[in-house]
Amino acid sequence: MMMRKTLIFWIIPVVLTACGNLPSSPTPTPTPAGTATPTAIPTPVPGVLYVNAALPLGPISPYLYGTNYGPMHAITAEMMPYALEAGFTAFRFPGGAWGDETDLNPFQIDQFMDFCKQFGALPTISVRLKNGKPEVAAELVRYTNIEKRYGVTYWSIGNEPTLYEGDLGETYDTVRFNREWRAIAEAMKAVDPTIKLMGPELHQWGIDLASTPKDSSGRDWMIEFLRANGDLVDVVTVHRYPLWKPAAQQVTPAELRANTQEWDNLVIYLRRLIHELTARDLPIAFTEVNSDPRSVMLGKATPDTLYNAIWYADVLGRLGRQGVFMVNQWVISQRTTGLGLFQGNTIRPTLYTFYLYRRFGNERLYAASGIPDVNIYAAQRADGTLTLMVVNLNDDAREVPLRIDGATPTQAEVWRLDAGHNAENIGSQPLASESTLTLPPWSATLYVISQP
Repeated sequence: MMMRKTLIFWIIPVVLTACGNLPSSPTPTPTPAGTATPTAIPTPVPGVLYVNAALPLGPISPYLYGTNYGPMHAITAEMMPYALEAGFTAFRFPGGAWGDETDLNPFQIDQFMDFCKQFGALPTISVRLKNGKPEVAAELVRYTNIEKRYGVTYWSIGNEPTLYEGDLGETYDTVRFNREWRAIAEAMKAVDPTIKLMGPELHQWGIDLASTPKDSSGRDWMIEFLRANGDLVDVVTVHRYPLWKPAAQQVTPAELRANTQEWDNLVIYLRRLIHELTARDLPIAFTEVNSDPRSVMLGKATPDTLYNAIWYADVLGRLGRQGVFMVNQWVISQRTTGLGLFQGNTIRPTLYTFYLYRRFGNERLYAASGIPDVNIYAAQRADGTLTLMVVNLNDDAREVPLRIDGATPTQAEVWRLDAGHNAENIGSQPLASESTLTLPPWSATLYVISQP
């Protein structure tokens, strides 16, 4: 994140203490998909939303619907039912720069694992890199997976090393980072060879060499990391906050709308780089995502607004289309900024984006939009139910033609997130293979279609 997450005070998550310890059985290990083969952006039919329900394109990772959680980001007891309804599938802990200022202790690990158990979510843990020690990281793995048998598979080392030089006031370049990362990685793997390592957790990412982070000597952080540690890393991770601005400037809805188009290309470039430098099929994760990294809120299009929620609905659709393994929104709860899905006992609109996607299918189908700033994503559930996510990023309502091949629908259950609906079921409506959809401005609409 371009602005550092600042430690203010420690909060014990009050909702965890009644849950007890997890059983000693290990956490099931998901098998991430490889990433070497690029996923093409679908070719649109001009003027039409098009779906081919007979053309499956592979599974959608269940871990797209994650967020960041940690001691600084506790949820109140009153908000826990709403968090559970969101269906978060992955938690990154402890989230942000806090983990590079503090060594995690057993109590914190136990509390986090209890929290994950409530959600049935995949845990990922980050160990300290900045001023961290290999033996301390190794001990954390030993406690978690050997002593407690929690079976945590995915581990990362450090957070945004691209920003360490400014924090430390001394040279911190790719050479130093790769050396220190590897020493900690090898110590952790010596304790538990089954763990999978995530990295390098860069604070930003781009669509080409010109737009990705460089160290003070001009070396590219990702290229140097993959050259030095491509043999050890199992999941390649980056962060993305695309709309950082100087403090006095505001992000606009038009900028959010234009930005969604970059997300396919962010993945395509990273996937190509991984394959060229490692000749391995490595999954990709965006472990921190939001529109604006600053501590802003209550603006026209700040992260606590409906505009951000609809922007995120489109971003998730694109990352699912590109076969990304994991996405962690930043952040589950934060009182002092607009970034949290919760602010105390207040729900921010982006939480409802998760409500919609909880009902989305898990097998991606071919879908393409030929209509400017209206996008469509299609997936099938295991029981054959067809789901369509339609996102209208325009400032006005749109009536758009929809064509579905490979299915013969008659009606759809409709769920909507817009200015008047918080991911609510607005009933059923007729829906044929050729239909016209009415879409409110800045809306995400999920159509759930049972097959006859």
